Amino acid sequence: MELAAAVALGKYIGAGLACMGMGGSAIGVGNVAGNFLSGALRNPSAAGGQTATLFIGIAFAEALGIFSFLVALLLMFAV
Repeated sequence: MELAAAVALGKYIGAGLACMGMGGSAIGVGNVAGNFLSGALRNPSAAGGQTATLFIGIAFAEALGIFSFLVALLLMFAV
């Protein structure tokens, strides 16, 4: 195997591993939303005060997925 092929192979393997972060982000968003829904069903009167916390948690979890997507794109197309 020549060097250029090995570098391309490493880039694609690295991008695939970085994409695992997107799956983790999806699990995190589901966990945040599921826990909010569970708490809201137990105490509906307190659910209105927790929606801001819900959106902040979803935003943080989604940001990690966007960062891992950016890393995957940089590995595939940069240099």
